[in-house]
Amino acid sequence: MLPIYDIQNQLLVAFEGDSSRVVIEAPTGSGKSTQVPQMLLDAGLAGEGQIVVLQPRRLAARVLANRVAEEREERTGQTVGYEVRFERCVSKSTRIRYITEGVLLRAMLEDPRLSNISVILFDEFHERHLYGDLSLAMVKQLQQESRPDLKIGVMSATLQSDLLNDYLAPCVEVNSEGRMFPVEVEYLSKAPRGDVWDEAAAAWKKCAQQGLEGDVLIFMPGSYEIDRTLRAIENWQESRNWEQHALHAELPPERQDAALKSYDRQKVIVSTNVAETSLTINGIRTVIDSGLVRQARFDPNRGFDALTIDKISHASAEQRQGRAGRTAPGRCIRLWTEADHRSHPAATAPEIKRVDLAEVLLTLHGLGVEDPRAFDWVEAPLEKSLARAEQLLSDLGAITEVSSGQRVVSRLTETGKRMLRFPVHPRFSRMLIEAGERKCVQPVAIIAALCQGKPLMIRKVDKRVVERRDDVLGEETLSDFSRELRAFEYVRNKKFHAPTCRELGIHIATARQTERLAVRLIRQAESAGLSLEDTSVSEADIRKCMLVGFADQVARRKDGGTLRCELVHRRRGEIERGSLVRDATFVVAAEITEVEKTKGNLDVLLRRLTAVDPAWLTELFPGECVSQDQMFFDASTRRVLATRGTVFRELVVESSGAADPDPSEAARLLAEQVLAGKLVLKQWTDAVDQWIVRLNCLAEWYPEAELTAIDTDAKQSLVEQICFGAFSYKEIKDRQVMPVVKSWLSEPQQILLEQMVPERYRTPDGKHLKLRYQEGKPPVLAAKIQNLYDMQAHPVLVNGNISVVLEILAPNFRPIQVTQDLPGFWQDTYHKIKPELARRYPKHEWR
Repeated sequence: MLPIYDIQNQLLVAFEGDSSRVVIEAPTGSGKSTQVPQMLLDAGLAGEGQIVVLQPRRLAARVLANRVAEEREERTGQTVGYEVRFERCVSKSTRIRYITEGVLLRAMLEDPRLSNISVILFDEFHERHLYGDLSLAMVKQLQQESRPDLKIGVMSATLQSDLLNDYLAPCVEVNSEGRMFPVEVEYLSKAPRGDVWDEAAAAWKKCAQQGLEGDVLIFMPGSYEIDRTLRAIENWQESRNWEQHALHAELPPERQDAALKSYDRQKVIVSTNVAETSLTINGIRTVIDSGLVRQARFDPNRGFDALTIDKISHASAEQRQGRAGRTAPGRCIRLWTEADHRSHPAATAPEIKRVDLAEVLLTLHGLGVEDPRAFDWVEAPLEKSLARAEQLLSDLGAITEVSSGQRVVSRLTETGKRMLRFPVHPRFSRMLIEAGERKCVQPVAIIAALCQGKPLMIRKVDKRVVERRDDVLGEETLSDFSRELRAFEYVRNKKFHAPTCRELGIHIATARQTERLAVRLIRQAESAGLSLEDTSVSEADIRKCMLVGFADQVARRKDGGTLRCELVHRRRGEIERGSLVRDATFVVAAEITEVEKTKGNLDVLLRRLTAVDPAWLTELFPGECVSQDQMFFDASTRRVLATRGTVFRELVVESSGAADPDPSEAARLLAEQVLAGKLVLKQWTDAVDQWIVRLNCLAEWYPEAELTAIDTDAKQSLVEQICFGAFSYKEIKDRQVMPVVKSWLSEPQQILLEQMVPERYRTPDGKHLKLRYQEGKPPVLAAKIQNLYDMQAHPVLVNGNISVVLEILAPNFRPIQVTQDLPGFWQDTYHKIKPELARRYPKHEWR
């Protein structure tokens, strides 16, 4: 009997009681994913409704549904079914439904009350997927507002109990100890030098030669590494008597099922982290762990999430290790050193802290959430992430600001509502909608797929490959993607023939991945009702679709003699020299990269470009192309200049002549240059900085005075005040600074500042020594021993509340003691060091 049955009575009591929220912590393999929903169904706790089990992965949802259906001696789709993106196996009689997290939110868009659902179980919640967090928040809100009968269960092997208990309070927590056999953990003695798949194959070979019992599970970050590992294993003769299987989400269902079956002979499975949780694979006695995972992380270069390979966390390493100890004592071989293990993170950061929020914000708006900052998140996202996502949705035309009583909120536009029908990033849903109207869905879907991975064509190739590309693909183009599109279609027609890909310098793995993604996107477009007719595709229409999807990355060349350009939203960059459209005046970039050219200086490089006609901006974004005066700081003349013309999102599209700069805006632009260190105010001395630090320290140490500290925004305001009325650096460089800065305080406040945190401190010998202030730290006074004779009490400031740190100096001005206890120094330390100091410095006074 599975360990979860040890707590069956506790579980049923918890769900039957007054609490409608239950937190279940049970180890992987205890049976929670398969047995808890059956317990609730058989006990009648779901009433006439469904029990929905949320899974973070499609593979787990399908496999678990099949397993539970088999246990109930039924076909999948009867009492037990599943629903994932692109696949649905349910019927009117389905009572237990395994689904992925995004499916639940899409169900809420159609039925906000989830009328036919009685229980929702969030499985493997410790993985903290973005849509898992969002789903829990929405279900909690639904339960509070209109469905108090709805029961919520959050299940995992390792939970942040305090966080969840606080968030779900009042709730009941139920724990299962599970049953685990000991697992011996081994590390490499030195860091691996070869490829990780060769290291894994070598570790497997050694185990096989030692005559290990049971099956082997090898963790790799992705399908490419899995294939290389299996090929490396096949090179060893020991593999002849072994079943060998890959396991990852992109495999067809029959191959996934084959990996999970039991065989008469030993089996080695090479898997992504889909086998880390949810799926229990019987017979595993040895785990070989690469220590790597491919996970979503926001890629600022592309403006959406990309999959990166990272080190796994300690928590994930423990989960993987535990796979070897389910049925008997096991062994875990970690392909990294024990010293390196200390550099791995303790836990994987929640997705909400590391991924792009544009798609989830679009979904939130579709669910009626107008203010994401007031939303009841499990953990709130970073403000800059929210702002970035909102700006992008606004640029895509998905949301617009409206007044609601005393507030300004964002609401979905009609375009945004249509974008919700596509379960893809908003950039691509917007592109596909535009493509449907222009009858070019298929090529745009391929371009969208090309955007997901690394470039199709290898950049550094020899001359013969370049010449072959030119012969086959041609050179004239108005988009870097036009050539990639032609290259893809060429090798697809050749059935991704490896020699053909090599002769054109094409990544064959990227080409095949592009094919899979494009097919999915086309299916989504068709299901959303878009026309797939594209018999007479116009290249201009394809480029307009690119412009619509990446309108926040439109750029204008500054002049014909340089690749430097201005971007929307007052950014600057440089066009990649290798771009086929580098001579175009207006371009839209699908990729923006920061490149460090000199130490500390970053250049913004625009890649994967498409030429655009500036007239399209007026055509596609009529409300955002406005006539206005545009002001900018010209670095060559070090002046603020103004032009009158047409502007699109702060980018000058067309100039019609010079204009008079606005004094306030000129002051702001000059102040930005000063604060960035590009212009220097000669009168802004260290004394000014110390005065500001003294003020900020006093504001913290003496809150009764109600002083306002000078933060970054306040400093900007003060510098603008200094610059007001000027239009060039020449006019501001010698302006007075200290009087303006001191005007931040009233005269009585300035007097209080000098009394409480003086610039200098008077010692008994009449010297006025300078105090050093630093925010967040106590003040420091450096003084020679002779300056401190006759000073018995330790120096203090702010009515005796702040103790000064004393740096006591020898006659050579080197510190011999740092203390906040001067009486203790005189009583003890001084008598010990005095003889040696007197011998070395006989001309100085020694008492």
